[in-house]
Amino acid sequence: MAASACPSEAPLIAVRDLRRVYAVGPDRVAALAGVTATVGRGAFVAVMGPSGSGKSTFMNVLGCLDRPDGGEYRLDGRDVVGMDADSLAAVRNAKIGFVFQSFHLLPRLSALANVELPMVYGRVGRAERAARAEAALRAVGLGDRLHHRPAQLSGGQQQRVAIARALVNEPLLLLADEPTGALDSRTTGEIMALLRDLNRGGLTIVLVTHEAEVAACADRVLTFHDGRLVGDRTVAETAA
Repeated sequence: MAASACPSEAPLIAVRDLRRVYAVGPDRVAALAGVTATVGRGAFVAVMGPSGSGKSTFMNVLGCLDRPDGGEYRLDGRDVVGMDADSLAAVRNAKIGFVFQSFHLLPRLSALANVELPMVYGRVGRAERAARAEAALRAVGLGDRLHHRPAQLSGGQQQRVAIARALVNEPLLLLADEPTGALDSRTTGEIMALLRDLNRGGLTIVLVTHEAEVAACADRVLTFHDGRLVGDRTVAETAA
């Protein structure tokens, strides 16, 4: 993993007065209306709020998938707001892993080949790709499913493949958008236990969820409403 460009005590994520406005017909809707927050290295943060509250837009900005209309965003000490498209793509590939509700696995490829994909885009050699993909799959408990295609795997196993793919480039940050939304309660528990283990190993995780039980696995909960950050509590405080 690449060395940090800033002192280790600095937050991994720092946003200030973040704003994002969308045109909806003749109207303008503030998806983010001046959000200020930090996320420390090694944190596990859940993001909650009703539909349309701004949490998905916040996630997209953190993941460099969307650009804010105003404010500041520093990731690992670097100002990413003014980066061009190529620089943003490089940041996404090197520093961020993504996990979604839909697994986004290619059905004709094996688990191993699906996990290799981010390294193909990064021009990693074939032998190294295979070794790193196998190690990532073994890390998520799928060492015996390397050559299975998605249709041969359960929903929970497919999400584990997606997590392995997100981890294969050793990102600083894992962004998970409703990662358990398509899973039953037992499998949800297994996936959240896996994410907790990854977090205990030092990985910073920001997770969007509608489910209080899932958010309870995090250490901190950010609550959004109408594009604003209206709550920022530790899980212990939230449960009290």
